[in-house]
This record gives sequence, structure tokens and C-alpha cells, in this order.
Amino acid sequence: MIIGTLPFPSGALSQDFFWTGPGGIQMLSVQPDTKPKGCAGCNRKIKDRYLLKALDKYWHEDCLKCACCDCRLGEVGSTLYTKANLILCRRDYLRLFGVTGNCAACSKLIPAFEMVMRAKDNVYHLDCFACQLCNQSTAVQTGKPVTHS
Repeated sequence: MIIGTLPFPSGALSQDFFWTGPGGIQMLSVQPDTKPKGCAGCNRKIKDRYLLKALDKYWHEDCLKCACCDCRLGEVGSTLYTKANLILCRRDYLRLFGVTGNCAACSKLIPAFEMVMRAKDNVYHLDCFACQLCNQSTAVQTGKPVTHS
């Protein structure tokens, strides 16, 4: 099930990026009286009690996995990304094809997979996100909000 399409970064191998979000990877119960479906990952018949349906194909739970890190994509809340005939988890898609940017505070590169803080149109490394008045680290690092009298 294709939820949306986005353009690839320049130099991409394909023109469209298809992703399947929560609900796009479906876990289905196999009825005992139905003919077993073939797995798109291993090409064997699926004789398990449950199977996954993603990208209009059927999968064993262990066969639907990221091409880079082998993490199982059928887990609850997983997001499936496909590009250049690769099936990827979110982290590996961003690592391989994500767009990087620069930190508004230090101007150094922020990798696409790194956690960031956003304030209006600015993006910051977590360590760089600080109060502009006193330069004190924010609640992200300390767990306590910055307050001024």
C-alpha cells in the first residue's frame, strides 16, 4: 500500500520514493482452509498462523526485513521504505538517501539520521540547542527548563 510519494534527493537512482507507514504493513491471520500463499522474501509457502502483507506481496514475519541491517519490519509501528529495489527501515533509508543540513548554532553538518531540535525554521544538534540569552543548555540535556527572572 503506497501512502505517499516524495521526490528523491539529486543523484537518486529513481524518481519516486514510496513509503508505507503504520497500517501499510498488515499482519493477517491465515485461515486453515485457504491455500498457502508464497513468500516474496524466500519464495516458500507461508504455513505460519500469521503472515504479513506489504507492497502488495505476502511475507513470513522473519522475511520482511531491512536490506541493510536485517531488522524485522513487521514489528508494530515499523515504517517501510523502498528505493532502487531495496526494502529499508527508516534509519537506513535516511542514512543512505536522506538529505543532510547544517546546524543553526555551529554551522556543522547534521547527518540525516541524527536526532535534532527544531525551533521555527532552524535545526540544531541536540548539544547545540541552548538558550540564546544565557547560553545555558535546555531541558533536552538537563531535564530542567531554563528560566529567567
